[in-house]
Amino acid sequence: MSNQMHSPGNKSEETIVCYAPTMITTNGIWQGDNPLDYSLPLFILQLTMVVVITRILVFILKPFRQPRVISEILGGVILGPSVLGQNMKFANTIFPLRSVMVLETMANLGLLYFLFLVGVEMDLAVIRRTGKKAFIIAVAGMILPFLIGVSFSFTLHNKSQYVKLGTFILFLGVALSVTAFPVLARILAELKLLNTEIGRIAMSSALINDMCAWILLAFAIALAENETMSLASLWVILSSAAFVVFCIFAVRPVIIWMIRKTPEGENVSEFYICLILAGVMISGFITDAIGTHSVFGAFVFGLVIPNGPLGVTLIERLEDFVSGLLLPLFFAISGLKTKIGAIKGAATWGILALVIVLALAGKVAGTLLVAVYYQMPLYEGVTLGLLMNTKGLVEMIVLNVGKDQKVLDDKSFAIMVIVAVVMTSVITPIVTSIYKPTRKFAPYKRRTVQRTKPDSEFRILVCIHTPRNVPTIINLLEATYPTRKSPICIYVLHLVELTGRASAMLIVHNTRSSGQQAVNRTQAQSDHIINAFENFEAHAGAVSVQPLTAISPYGTMHEDICGVAEDKRVALIIVPFHKQQTVDGGMEAMNPAYRTINQNVLAHAPCSIGILVDRGLSGSTRLAANQVSHHIAVLFFGGPDDREALAYAWRMSDHPANNLTVMRFISGTELSSENSQHMHDPTVLTVVTDGDREKQQDEDYINEFRARTANNEWIIYKEKIVNNGEETVAAIRSIDNIHDLFIVGRGQGMISPLTAGLTDWSECPELGAIGDLLASSDFASMVSVLVIQQYVESEVVHGEAVGSPNGNVQNGEQSNSYLMNRRPMARAAGSLP
Repeated sequence: MSNQMHSPGNKSEETIVCYAPTMITTNGIWQGDNPLDYSLPLFILQLTMVVVITRILVFILKPFRQPRVISEILGGVILGPSVLGQNMKFANTIFPLRSVMVLETMANLGLLYFLFLVGVEMDLAVIRRTGKKAFIIAVAGMILPFLIGVSFSFTLHNKSQYVKLGTFILFLGVALSVTAFPVLARILAELKLLNTEIGRIAMSSALINDMCAWILLAFAIALAENETMSLASLWVILSSAAFVVFCIFAVRPVIIWMIRKTPEGENVSEFYICLILAGVMISGFITDAIGTHSVFGAFVFGLVIPNGPLGVTLIERLEDFVSGLLLPLFFAISGLKTKIGAIKGAATWGILALVIVLALAGKVAGTLLVAVYYQMPLYEGVTLGLLMNTKGLVEMIVLNVGKDQKVLDDKSFAIMVIVAVVMTSVITPIVTSIYKPTRKFAPYKRRTVQRTKPDSEFRILVCIHTPRNVPTIINLLEATYPTRKSPICIYVLHLVELTGRASAMLIVHNTRSSGQQAVNRTQAQSDHIINAFENFEAHAGAVSVQPLTAISPYGTMHEDICGVAEDKRVALIIVPFHKQQTVDGGMEAMNPAYRTINQNVLAHAPCSIGILVDRGLSGSTRLAANQVSHHIAVLFFGGPDDREALAYAWRMSDHPANNLTVMRFISGTELSSENSQHMHDPTVLTVVTDGDREKQQDEDYINEFRARTANNEWIIYKEKIVNNGEETVAAIRSIDNIHDLFIVGRGQGMISPLTAGLTDWSECPELGAIGDLLASSDFASMVSVLVIQQYVESEVVHGEAVGSPNGNVQNGEQSNSYLMNRRPMARAAGSLP
């Protein structure tokens, strides 16, 4: 081939030569072939480079809380002519002109199926249910940026372009006014705004905005392919509308028939799945043939598929392959077309900056006007406006179609890609700094079980990862003895990791009416958990259950848990231990992230917290009150955590079917020293430390417990004198096997000779020395364990809190806190508290 400039005819001829059958796969390097001269090895290399660079950027930008779409666009720009492509050798070797056709075809195929999935996951019922406010915000948020796009199109429109100004205006307007729904869902989840009023409005508005963008895109494409608004454009629009009607009234009934033919509980047949996947391509072919983009057909086809098991199956089969492998290709193609070098001169860069600022301001202003009209706070209106500026896939499709149809030149395309990246990337940092919702919670006193009055409502927050923990937790709650005098209010928080679009979409489906089928596996788990607790509520009496779902990255999940606890004013949080029992009785870790969540909750909980080591509770899930008998053991060493453990067990002992054994461990050495102290002159001043005060509080609480339960034959109190850690372990191992639940304090901050040496080999320090011993695999007794940490209010010195719950220090001032807590107080021995 000569290097002279080819005409379009020559280009197509060149392509035909390059895709001769022998040029697809190589004969191998040993035959002297260069793999990069053949289309398949070259495509594999390109795909690998795109995915690797995208993943590296995702990792780098994660601390800055940037959505994945930013990494994907930037990955394409880096591979394109703006960065690496400036090296002509790299460009001609890795991304030669002859390879673009294969690359674009695969990218568009990935896009086709991705938009089909977006359609499947999008619930039109939610759009129907969105209020007038969300609809007006969506429209107002589109009009102003659209007008800004119109004004800039006069500046950017090149007179030499054969495209009519009207078409150019439409493309720029649509590109500036759209909001990317999937990207916004991810950002809201990261910012913990999904379950707030502002989050719900933003999601609803973005859904409506997305639908409007699709309609405008169909118009823009219809106009772009014809230089004038002719009869042909009208036919394109009419035939697109006819296609939508056909999908609703002909395709949807067929798919509903397929679902009905599938027996409940069974997988959808392979034949039906193949038919639907072929239908995606047929829809794409039809819309491409009638003059709109092929992705429009795939999207509409996805929308008509009802929510349910069929949708779940399609998402599970396609999601990872399409969004992980093929979709980055589309963004890479966009990046390869982006020539930042085409933006020349300070004036053009000035226009670019102005477009970004005005487009941002336009959407904010439009949203703010509606927010003021609805009497929303000013900062909420600004936040909502910023969130609606999220750009993503739809905008990139608009720009790519514009570039392909020669509506946008290199300069306009590069400017608009930069606008999209900058606008989306600045949203999270700006919103984080602007929107800090002030928690209007009145301080509440009953943050511990010990402080909760026996005749008042007892509030518990239960956190659940999987349905596996449900039976034991329900049995534990039933044993907590809810009565009319002291009912239990249970907040069930299903913890779901935010892993991408699917779980972000789940939020929208959370508003679905009950009785509908779950849209994915996570939702099915949620339903399973909620049904179990609602069943418990129906049978138990004096129990109210409120199910909630927290969807966020594991790293910040403790914020959701602590936020709900504070909001609902609970006295106790129960979280599952990160290990589960295996068939042979050992303990294996489920997910390392669960442990981190537990550690973070222990450090930041606004109330008491219990970690439940689940080994089953009587092995029974029967819910009637008098059927299940529990033998509960409390190991009491002293300190606030042990007092809290005793307080919880004391409440459980009121249940007529529960037996309680309290075993108090007393140090033999301390006992002898106390006896010798009593012989001293009472007038001599002695130092009373925090430790002495704790011991006195332990003594008072134990005495109160014994006095009140003296006549209860189901409560046994024992005292065991031990001198060191070895004797303690021996004493615990000697406890009979009738118990099915141990309740122990975590013992945080308590230094006792009774547990000396036990912490040296502990696997899980978050359980404390005794909790870790009971939870370890080598402990003979296979009994569930509840490890409790009592909430201790931060002490205030000169107006600054230096400690957090139980001595966990949040702002690094550990030494101050330690000194403050250990500071001796001079008192007369006779005036002990």
